[in-house]
Amino acid sequence: MYPLFETIRIVNGVAQHPAWHESRMDRSRREYWPGCDPIELKNFLRVPPEYSAGIVRCRIIYGSQIGSISFEPYVMKPVRSIKLLKSDAIDYRFKFTDRTNLESLLTLKEDCDEILIVKSGLVTDTSISNIIFFDGNTWHTPDSPLLKGTCRERLLSSGSIDESRITTEDIRRFSGCKMINAMRLPEEQEMIMISHIFD
Repeated sequence: MYPLFETIRIVNGVAQHPAWHESRMDRSRREYWPGCDPIELKNFLRVPPEYSAGIVRCRIIYGSQIGSISFEPYVMKPVRSIKLLKSDAIDYRFKFTDRTNLESLLTLKEDCDEILIVKSGLVTDTSISNIIFFDGNTWHTPDSPLLKGTCRERLLSSGSIDESRITTEDIRRFSGCKMINAMRLPEEQEMIMISHIFD
């Protein structure tokens, strides 16, 4: 059984930030399979020659062991509008392959490109990423994410972003936001204006 997955950014044949992915994979595996040996991605990641140029998405399906590894060219989908959706029951602490609950919420996005999930009054994540908000000086990420993404954790560690409690009422004090994950780096995106976040 391989219920979890990891997404790794490959640039010109080189895996980006593998240590952050290894750390999350091992934390998740210890939760479900205590005593399992740590994973060393260098022993598994062999980028096929046809994916050795450009930006590629690597998807690793795993459980107590690695199940499968696949690669595909990556083109970032633009997001210009976001729908706020409340879901107090949502739980996505681990990167599950079963995304039924998230996909169900995504069907409610109406004319927007993406959703932003609110749980117990607090802003969490979009359906595919963590999120950061800009106040004119500093980028802030909610302290209540559904999933602690590797990009989020890396940016917090470097001091590039701050962690803040953000309610739905707080959103309007920011000027804009960006979605972040292993594939969506903040420096590669235009800011989504707060006026494009809809209730």
